[in-house]
Amino acid sequence: MAVPKRKMSRSNTRHRRAQWKAVTPRLAPVTVDGSVYLVPQRLVKAYERGLLRPEG
Repeated sequence: MAVPKRKMSRSNTRHRRAQWKAVTPRLAPVTVDGSVYLVPQRLVKAYERGLLRPEG
C-alpha cells in the first residue's frame, strides 16, 4: 500500500478533494408494458429483462 512520505497540508488536501464532482446519470428511454420511462443508461438491460420494475 502506498504511504505518503510527508504530511499533506490541510489546504492541499481540501483543494484536491474539491476537484471531485458528482455527475447526474444519463437517462435513456425504456418501454415497459407500453409505457415509456427514463431510466439510467446502465440499467436499461435490467428493465428490459424484467429484473427491475419502474416506479411511478
